[in-house]
Amino acid sequence: MLDRVYPWGKPVRAQVAQRIHAEVASEPWQVTAYFRLRREIFAVEQGIFADSDRDALDAHATPIVAQGEIAGMPDGVVGVVRIYRDLERDTWFGGRLGVSRAYRRVGAVGSALITEAVSTAHGWGCRRFLATVQEANVRYFEHHHFRRLEALELLGRPHFLMEADLARYPARLSSSFRARAS
Repeated sequence: MLDRVYPWGKPVRAQVAQRIHAEVASEPWQVTAYFRLRREIFAVEQGIFADSDRDALDAHATPIVAQGEIAGMPDGVVGVVRIYRDLERDTWFGGRLGVSRAYRRVGAVGSALITEAVSTAHGWGCRRFLATVQEANVRYFEHHHFRRLEALELLGRPHFLMEADLARYPARLSSSFRARAS
C-alpha cells in the first residue's frame, strides 16, 4: 500500500562524504563556492547581511574551504572560514566560519576548518590568534582550545572575542578528518 504522505516512498537523504579535508582555497571553483556558501549562511539563512557578507577584509583575507571527499575526490565545498593578519602585529584573526546545512551534524567540518585556520596562521608567523564567535558557538570553540576574552555586540548579535591556544595547533597540522556516522 502506498503511503499518503510519501506516495513514492520516503525521501532518500543525500549522501554525505565520509572524509572531510580543509585547505586554503586556491582554485577558482573553490573561491567561487567559498563566497557562495558564505552568502547562503550569513545573508540568506541567518539574515545578518542584506545581500552579501563581503567586506573590506576580504581584500587581504585568506579563504579556507572544507571539502567533502568521496572515493578520494572532492565532492564540493561544505564549510568556509577566513583568516587575516593584523597588519601592524603578528596577531591573526579568524571569522565567518560556516558549515553547509547538510553537514552540520557530521562533526568533522568545524574541526577541520578551525585546525586549518589556526595551524595555517601559526605556520605563517602568527603569535596570537583571535576569533569573533557568535554566542551560540562559544562552547564549541572552547572545546577546540579557545578561551573567552570579552563579550561583544556585532551586527546586532552577541559575540565573544576568543583566543586560540597556539600550543594545541602546530604549524601546518593536517586538517583531514573522518566524519562520524550521523
